[in-house]
Formats: sequence, C-alpha cells, structure tokens
Amino acid sequence: MNLEPHQTFQLVSLLAVLGLFCFSLRDKMNYARWFKRWEAERKARRDAELAAEARANGDEPKTGPWD
Repeated sequence: MNLEPHQTFQLVSLLAVLGLFCFSLRDKMNYARWFKRWEAERKARRDAELAAEARANGDEPKTGPWD
C-alpha cells in the first residue's frame, strides 16, 4: 500500500487535530475538577464562618435539614 503525498498530508493533519482535541479536552476536564474543588472549599469556609458567628452570638449552629 503506497500513500500519495496528499494522503500523507491528510493523515498527518487528522492526527494533529486529534492531538489538539485531546489536549483541549484534558484541560477542560482539569478546569472543571479544579472549579468543583474550589466551590466545595469555599462552601466549607463559609459554613465554618457562619458556625463561628453563631457560637459567638450564643446560638446553636444550624446543622440539620429542619433548620
């Protein structure tokens, strides 16, 4: 099987586009993972601040679904 020059160029181009797509997808997945972790940490800090304020005011921190 012999490949002509334009077929070789098409194959190389296709592989380059596939490589770019893989790197782009990996970066997007890493960003989504980072953002979820950041949101969880931010929520934990906010909950801790609210609990500290409640303790300072003499109130019990609200921890149940009935609050």
